[in-house]
Amino acid sequence: MATDPIHQFHIDPIIPIEVGGVDVSFTNSALFMVITVVLSSTFLIFATRRRRLVPSRLQSSAEMLYEFVAGTLRSTAGSEGMKFFPIVFTLFTFILIANLLGMFPYFFTVTSHLVVTAVFSILVIGIVIFYGFWRNGFGFFRLFVPKGVPGVILPFVVFIEVLSFVSRPISLSIRLFANVLAGHITLKVFAGFVVTLGSLGALGFLGAILPLIMTVALTALEFLVAALQAYVFAMLTCLYLNDAIHPSH
Repeated sequence: MATDPIHQFHIDPIIPIEVGGVDVSFTNSALFMVITVVLSSTFLIFATRRRRLVPSRLQSSAEMLYEFVAGTLRSTAGSEGMKFFPIVFTLFTFILIANLLGMFPYFFTVTSHLVVTAVFSILVIGIVIFYGFWRNGFGFFRLFVPKGVPGVILPFVVFIEVLSFVSRPISLSIRLFANVLAGHITLKVFAGFVVTLGSLGALGFLGAILPLIMTVALTALEFLVAALQAYVFAMLTCLYLNDAIHPSH
């Protein structure tokens, strides 16, 4: 179990609960979702409870996080897209904190499960469809009809655009899930090499040097990936929201 790269993703019940024959137990996954929400909320509350003209380091961190997400949303969806700032900021913060928590030994990585990332993706696409029709009516279908396309190939282009739109929640959820899953498995494998070789004595210690270096390098890379994947998810969310606001662009 110590070197099994898959065991880290196993969901274990902490408080067994069954309602009407349905297992709704409070699991390690649910625990770390709660921890993620508590940590992010606590950070933002404490960082902004005493707003000063000359901000403290904690306040500066919160303001930088706010401006980063706000700037990303404005640059992709325009000023009108700022009405979606709460949902984009929440998704970015949750995914970022959850990814970073998963880097610590014996912690659980929430975003390594497809069901979690799929829920986020369905939520984003659901908002896009609902707001697109609410704001534009049937004009939302202009999203699937690019301007200047010759009528001869228009049916094929429309089919491709519809297929691309339908695949968005799939690609959005799999991208985050697969990157986190693959990174953690690779890191666990190299760390397992270090443990296995180190148990073989002096010669094993020498052989474990290279896997140890790779483990350290991969750890640094995974911290970068944790932040990058949160940014990519937020960026794509902003781009999809822009399609709901400006379907003819």
